[in-house]
Amino acid sequence: MIWDSSLIAKYDLSGPRYTSYPTAPQFDSSISKIALIDKMLTPSEAPLSLYFHIPFCAHLCYYCACNKIVTKQYDKGAEYVELLGEEMRLRSLMLDHSREVTQLHFGGGTPTFLTEELIEVLFDNIQQHFNLINDGTQDYSIEIDPREISRSKLKLLTEKGINRISIGVQDFDIKVQEAIHRVQPVKMVADLVKDARELDIKSINFDLIYGLPYQSIEGFRETLAQVIELSPERISLFNYAHLPDRFRAQRRISDDSLPVSSMKLDLLKMSIEYLIAAGYEYIGMDHFAKSTDSLAIAQKQGKLQRNFQGYTTHAGTDLVAFGVSAISDLNGVYIQNHTDLSIYRSSIEKGQLAIAKGYISDLDDRIRHQVIMTLISQFELNTAIIEQKYNIRFFEYFFEEMENLTPMTKDGMLDIDRSGMQTTIKVTERGRLLIRCICMVFDKYLNGAIKYSKVI
Repeated sequence: MIWDSSLIAKYDLSGPRYTSYPTAPQFDSSISKIALIDKMLTPSEAPLSLYFHIPFCAHLCYYCACNKIVTKQYDKGAEYVELLGEEMRLRSLMLDHSREVTQLHFGGGTPTFLTEELIEVLFDNIQQHFNLINDGTQDYSIEIDPREISRSKLKLLTEKGINRISIGVQDFDIKVQEAIHRVQPVKMVADLVKDARELDIKSINFDLIYGLPYQSIEGFRETLAQVIELSPERISLFNYAHLPDRFRAQRRISDDSLPVSSMKLDLLKMSIEYLIAAGYEYIGMDHFAKSTDSLAIAQKQGKLQRNFQGYTTHAGTDLVAFGVSAISDLNGVYIQNHTDLSIYRSSIEKGQLAIAKGYISDLDDRIRHQVIMTLISQFELNTAIIEQKYNIRFFEYFFEEMENLTPMTKDGMLDIDRSGMQTTIKVTERGRLLIRCICMVFDKYLNGAIKYSKVI
């Protein structure tokens, strides 16, 4: 990847992160729930990807924009696990139990907020309703707050099949940690990594954030050095979006403590150069991985995918999601649960699915979905594949879009390679960091009414 300051200045727009297409703002609360359930009943032999949203956190992190409930009352987890069990029972009635669960992810909130007893109950319920595997081919992961985990709990998770973890690091600088109300010494994270290695966790991801209060080039470089020493297989480097009007906790972060825009760019540039020099490959959209990691291998093989959990190696799965705010993706049919816990609880207790809104993709959506997801995952697109699959003439169908790509091509972000009977759209090394801008050209729903984060 090549850092081009002039291109970044020109194209640093706001836009979607494309964990789906159409994106979540297009989901409709007035859509027929019967229509969505009917789509859920469509027979399929595709393997399953399960997601469970655990909203509880014992600590309030000031930067966080997730759907969460901050509480020290750990007994709240018991009622919630019971609700998840009932939701699983309702959803499993619509699915073939023989379909293997090849991917499983627990997000939040803080999934490890749950006690070991509740983790046992939750996995028993999952096993009762779904076909879990534990033969080494599974991709079962969980997000971990180092302050809310013990070796005993981690060992239990590995016994249940968890073989990949994501650790929220953010920054190791104590001044930054105090400003965001998330103090966790390097040793705490190092001990967790040591335990994970000893328990045969095959892949560890670190979440880092740039743009936090009091960050500096020197301080964040030191954090990166400590991260490299701990050697996670994957690193996610996110941009902090300061939106105190939308997220109340962020009001506790002083505007004066935040790095200015030019400093944020310097932090990002330094981080990218540091990680690449340390041997990590830029996968795209905030993600880095070692060349031996499955993400990097899948990208080289043209098999990398993207969904609500980010980049994934599992193609052709149906994503079935449980819990408050969770979003399912069944081959272009999107179904989102209620984001308010009390409404979610009321629905489940009445024996109803907690559907708040959804979306049923049409043919045009599916075509654009494949174009966008291929570009954002592989950085290139063979137009012949789209033409053959959907029986269209790509350059006629996307005439206006290709015209809109012309300035990007002239700016060196794209190459249009016409070789023989096929044409390939290739994102250059200069264009990779701005892949969201390229994908936005194919998004027919964009308008100024919806606010998105900056692409850089």
